[in-house]
Amino acid sequence: MTQEPEDPTGGLTHVGADGSAHMVDVGDKSTTRRTAVAGSTFHTTTEVTDLLTAGRLPKGDVLATARVAAIMAAKQTSSLIPLCHQLALSAVDVRFEVRPGAVEVTATVSTTDRTGVEMEALTSVAVAGLTLHDMVKALDPHAHNDGIRLLEKTGGRRGHWTRTEGR
Repeated sequence: MTQEPEDPTGGLTHVGADGSAHMVDVGDKSTTRRTAVAGSTFHTTTEVTDLLTAGRLPKGDVLATARVAAIMAAKQTSSLIPLCHQLALSAVDVRFEVRPGAVEVTATVSTTDRTGVEMEALTSVAVAGLTLHDMVKALDPHAHNDGIRLLEKTGGRRGHWTRTEGR
């Protein structure tokens, strides 16, 4: 019985056989339409979300600022995350659902390119949450972000993927 040699990379595409990091060559891949949806949750007090909804936070339109920051972050992902490819993004849509004590952040990013936009969507929601935190920290020093997660992706070799509930 022949035993398969152990894969020293553990199946990771960004790791060479010697363990060194490298940028994956996507030159031979075909361009396809790709989208990714990511989400995160910003937690604060009900008082802060009431002020946010009423447009009465001291730093102005917090959601507009967080939306612009999230779009800028998606566009800068390859400068922030080592080994990410620079992509021509087709669209970045950032949405906020404000509920008592929390803001759900969702970013949908799309491109027609050789690699996916998962990291761009994840970076987008992370920076939106950081911006929300920066703008309310004087009112709620306990505010925090959690649950940064990929919710869905389409396109590419693996096709359509949706997060399984509870994972």
